[in-house]
Amino acid sequence: MRSTPHKAFATSASVIAALAAALLPGSTASAAEQAACTPAQVVTNGGFESGTSPWTQSSTSVITSRSGQTAHGGSSFAWLDGTGSTHTDSLSQSVSIPSGCAATLTFWLHIDTAETTSSTAYDKFTAKIGSTTLATYSNLDKNTGFVKKSIDVSAFAGQTVTVAFSGTEDSSLQTSFVLDDVALDTSAATTPGDSTRTPAAPSYTVSLTSNSTGTGWTGHESVTFTNASSTALSEIYLRLWDNYHGTCSAPPITVSNVTGGTAGALSVACTALEIALPTPLAQGQSTTVGFDLGITVPSGADRFGYDGSFSMIGNALPVLAVQDGSGWHLDPYTNNGESFYSLAADFKVTLDHPTSILVPATGTSTDTPGSSGRTVTTATASKVRDFAWAAGPFTKISGTSPGGVPINIYSVSGISSSSAQSMLTTAKSAVDAHAGRFGAYPYGELDAVIDNNFWFGGMEYPGFVLDLVSTTALTHEIGHQWWYGIVGDDEYNSPWLDEAFTDYATDLALGSTGTNCWNSVSWASSAENITNSMAYWDAHSSRYSTVVYGYGKCALHDLRRLIGDTAMTNLLKSYASAHWYGVSTTAEFKAAAQAATSTDLTSFWTTHRIVG
Repeated sequence: MRSTPHKAFATSASVIAALAAALLPGSTASAAEQAACTPAQVVTNGGFESGTSPWTQSSTSVITSRSGQTAHGGSSFAWLDGTGSTHTDSLSQSVSIPSGCAATLTFWLHIDTAETTSSTAYDKFTAKIGSTTLATYSNLDKNTGFVKKSIDVSAFAGQTVTVAFSGTEDSSLQTSFVLDDVALDTSAATTPGDSTRTPAAPSYTVSLTSNSTGTGWTGHESVTFTNASSTALSEIYLRLWDNYHGTCSAPPITVSNVTGGTAGALSVACTALEIALPTPLAQGQSTTVGFDLGITVPSGADRFGYDGSFSMIGNALPVLAVQDGSGWHLDPYTNNGESFYSLAADFKVTLDHPTSILVPATGTSTDTPGSSGRTVTTATASKVRDFAWAAGPFTKISGTSPGGVPINIYSVSGISSSSAQSMLTTAKSAVDAHAGRFGAYPYGELDAVIDNNFWFGGMEYPGFVLDLVSTTALTHEIGHQWWYGIVGDDEYNSPWLDEAFTDYATDLALGSTGTNCWNSVSWASSAENITNSMAYWDAHSSRYSTVVYGYGKCALHDLRRLIGDTAMTNLLKSYASAHWYGVSTTAEFKAAAQAATSTDLTSFWTTHRIVG
């Protein structure tokens, strides 16, 4: 998300079982049910050695032991297609997956084809459970022997569903899909709860008073939240992200006098604070935790730091960490990119400051007189993932985009009036361009703080961005209002979902089509993927912007060229709408993209190293 000049301006079969978990609410189990799960294998006659029952096959020749192909184990197998003419074969079995269990579908697949193409999927094999497509393979996935496929189907626990395989062949050049040793194993779930993201619907109320320079703030914060998970919530974690910028002995962010829970020890380099709840919070129940808060802004032209008389205060308010089926997301701070994964929340923040200081902030702000020489700015914001502000004697100019979005440009000393006007013009154009492609901007006003001393180029927060004087950088940061702000993602584990999408949106807004940009791709290793996490990129920092920003946006340009401009436009707008104020995952985007086209995208994801 941060867009340094060298970042923002750079130009296997698809397994989507995670889609099932996203689309099937209510299929997860309680902790008691998980403990009671009895491991089992629920597919009958998965090796096809006991005849055809209970399989339903499209013809009597699907389950076979005839010559021409061989079994993975035993003597029988399922042979779908292989005719060299227009043909479809299918095979299915109804199974019951016990409640409270983790479940994994496995099968061995050999693909033998006479097709010679390296780019077109003429013949396709699909694995489904119920109406959900789990995986698609094609002649492009040919192999010399059997390959084991493994797909998590835990989302279907407690249901009776049909496991189905189908093969479709076109009019010439045979492809045989040979299937054997199908199994669906269940086991006790090992995750701490269901896959629901919680604590949900946070509402933050904050009241802070600054010192005379805006570099120190003290006051109180409280957060009300609901447990959305079927597993009771015994604790929460607050992320004190800006403690990265200090030491544990002298942290810039201090929390004290906690109410509504008991504070534990700081962890994750003092950026995470556990708060034990007095009693476990059941599903659907709400509670409030409050605490006194101190913020000390360090020196430095950073996203949290002061540059001369101007303080930038990003990620300073403690926010709730996210828990899901993987447990608590307590990733470390990364200075190379972002770790700030959070759910959409409401904020009401009151900032008491000297009248000589302006405080651009997330949300819509109103000013009222405070005590002598002071002003109280109240900022309110709905469905935002964080809250940021700045403080200083900024020069402010304002305008409204043709689409009706109020925009404020706040400049530090040394920014010329012509540069400020240029950034206002850019912001007006960018916010309308992105809104036209992805949906109307929902956050009321948009504030941009301009400082050419930012080493990182630009940084986005909801309704509030930090930036250099740069048309490209500002267009990029405003694009993040959609890809990170409105459509959220796990920024530490899936940074491409906001950075690549935002760089792609920036290209479109500035009239660039990314022609031939994939031609310059050169991978550093077999482990390098567009979809790698910040843990990988922090260890390979020189490749981060090249791959995530550059290769990522080029992959999206290639996808547009493959499925067509209209399909891509409709895909991104509908995808944004479906994930509005929610969280995007790689699996969900891949599934949405596949649903938007009749072209099999399996080889596309493999070629572009989009994994997940």
